[in-house]
Amino acid sequence: MANEKLVIKLEPRSISACASLPPELAFMKNALQHQVDVFEQSRNADIVLNSSPTGTGKTEASCTVLLHNPTQSAVYVAPTNALVEQQREALEKFVRAAGLRHVVKSASAREVREWPNDVGNRPGEKLYNVLRNPATVFSDVGANRPIILVTNPDIFYYATFFAYNKNDRTNIASAFYQKFGTVIFDEFHLYDAKQLVSLLFYLTYSYVFGFFEYGRRVVLLTATPEPACELALRNLEFKGVKIAWINGETDNSHLLPSQTAVNLELRSQPERSQFLLELAEEVVNRFRENSDRNGAVILDSKDHINRLADLLYARGLGGKFGRITGSTPQGDRKLAAQRPIILATSTVDVGFNFERKPAPTRQNLDWLIFSSRDRFSFWQRLGRVGRVLGKSETNIDSEAIGYLPEKAWEQGLSTLDCTGGRAALKQILDSIPCLDKPFLDVYWRSEAFLEIARPLLELEEKFENLPGIELIMQLFNTLKETLGGNRDWDYYRRRMRTLRGAEDIVKVSAKKLTLKSQWKYIKGGQAFVKKFLEVHYPFEVEELKAKRASIEEFEKLFQEDDEAGKELKDFAEIWSASYAPLFQFRSGLFDSLPIRDPQGLLLDDSEETILDPLHLLRYYEFVEDGEFVVVTARAEVTYELNFRMRYRDSYQDFVNKELNKLTAFPDCRIERRLGSAIAPTPLLKVLEKHLLPGVIVCGVKNAATIFQLRKQGIVSYPIVIACDDAEKEYKFLPGLAGILTMAMKSKQLRLPDDEPFII
Repeated sequence: MANEKLVIKLEPRSISACASLPPELAFMKNALQHQVDVFEQSRNADIVLNSSPTGTGKTEASCTVLLHNPTQSAVYVAPTNALVEQQREALEKFVRAAGLRHVVKSASAREVREWPNDVGNRPGEKLYNVLRNPATVFSDVGANRPIILVTNPDIFYYATFFAYNKNDRTNIASAFYQKFGTVIFDEFHLYDAKQLVSLLFYLTYSYVFGFFEYGRRVVLLTATPEPACELALRNLEFKGVKIAWINGETDNSHLLPSQTAVNLELRSQPERSQFLLELAEEVVNRFRENSDRNGAVILDSKDHINRLADLLYARGLGGKFGRITGSTPQGDRKLAAQRPIILATSTVDVGFNFERKPAPTRQNLDWLIFSSRDRFSFWQRLGRVGRVLGKSETNIDSEAIGYLPEKAWEQGLSTLDCTGGRAALKQILDSIPCLDKPFLDVYWRSEAFLEIARPLLELEEKFENLPGIELIMQLFNTLKETLGGNRDWDYYRRRMRTLRGAEDIVKVSAKKLTLKSQWKYIKGGQAFVKKFLEVHYPFEVEELKAKRASIEEFEKLFQEDDEAGKELKDFAEIWSASYAPLFQFRSGLFDSLPIRDPQGLLLDDSEETILDPLHLLRYYEFVEDGEFVVVTARAEVTYELNFRMRYRDSYQDFVNKELNKLTAFPDCRIERRLGSAIAPTPLLKVLEKHLLPGVIVCGVKNAATIFQLRKQGIVSYPIVIACDDAEKEYKFLPGLAGILTMAMKSKQLRLPDDEPFII
């Protein structure tokens, strides 16, 4: 039954201590066996994947690999900026203890902007100079010391995919591809599809270009490997890449307690109001019965966390809990962590240890209530409660309540053997399809393979007429075999050149002679003009194909016909905007807004933060006050969001030209609704976009696809198309969601040039 509750006791977990340290690690004094295994295996392995349980020192284990390349620089990629700072401190501590010469510097976008300007004004220029020689930027660093750059996946992606300013992109990419002897990816199971693609591209590049042969070592840290990514690594292993797979729980000697026994209750998640009331009662009862016990609630929804906070305030628990969400400033997070109850979103899934001062002799978290949409976050969150590694009290049971989707019960969760412990629970969760996270496979089957073509094309052009050019084709084929795909390199090279031509034409004013007379000299300009002519001037294309005309002859067309020049510029804008989400690291449709929260609806201590405008529109009332948006009240009923687009032609023309097509739409605006009524929405500058990329489809015909995408967290919105002669409602999948839709409905969808999409 869907409302049935299951109770299972999970046995305590242990981790093996190392009985005898190798001489090189003597400074560690007390090390775990998996930490030593990482050091020993990395003597000969190209890649080490450490999947030891969360909270058992994987960071320090990865640091031991630095000892094999003591004079070379390294990069440590942590998935959040909060973790970047935390790991910088951990690396500094390790470097001092190990007697290494490395200087450790963290590099978030904000930190790079704050570095001194005397060695460069552009962020890319600063970053390159730091990698080239840290002493040129930091006065406290001696000359020619190796650097450990602690950064986030955003910067790693932009660096390795040639996405920085044109003056810096080649220098930075060269540094990231060539400089580092040790590369560490932390918590990579939490990477999204784009992050994993950049990681796998880097690994494949390191293999094909021989960096592993010259001693480069890569460490991957994860508690729950993504199956699709594990398969990709197996494919690399088959190619000859030496991979060591380490799990800290395989050795049964010299065991130390790492997690207490957990009394776990599994529940199906009810509708919102009942769910929040149930959570509030659980929290209140636990606090009143055992106020000396510390606990946390981790939910997927920020709105749920904030509404739960309202209920706890109403029940007299003000000051007893603290909130930690993506909007919580760093200082507030530290305050929240000291309160007996922590309310948090997935932001604590990564590197947040719930440390308390003074540190208790038992576990930091005695109880945990959490929701989970997939098995990966389930095990990650469950691993937060009852951690006792290094504690003096290790035999006090912990309590947990886990809410899973109702679908999980329908797919077999109710058959769980509640006497079978962790093994039985893992077996049943692994068998439940709705807990899969198949986004990676969907991403690779979409137009996303074009994303890899950008760095490949840049590399090919750099190697032109040089020894090693043949490695580009080998790199592409290895990626294709690793990730899948049916198209050849010529196809992606052609499409990437066309796209690059569109991007460069967009930067040129249609009124300037550079567009009218020099478009053919723009990189990719001729390729894009050919595509433009195919769509708008098919007769002229036939002339080109028959060799009765040359592409240069169309210069006269753009010189003499201003309308043709405008058409070319408009087509370039739509083309480049359609694919822009593929090359942007963040998937949000709009930039975050600076927020003031005087009533504490979002924050417990501070008043200022930033917030996604779509979250603001759905859940809050607000007013604009200068540069800030002031949150005035929580919406009594959640607003529905939809888009409205004015299409200046007939309805049939829209169906023929724009429906079921990846493109970018002008004249779109967003609306808030309560039922069928449109609620007035203050005009927010951030919501004004000239072109919104995505795909518009019929909601009825594509209901199954939309449902599948929603399960993966990909949202679609109603959109009303107001034509000259009719209005009709469809579904809009904006940004990257539209590109992913291409993979799931490929036979029905078209690309911006009206070509059918073929996987």
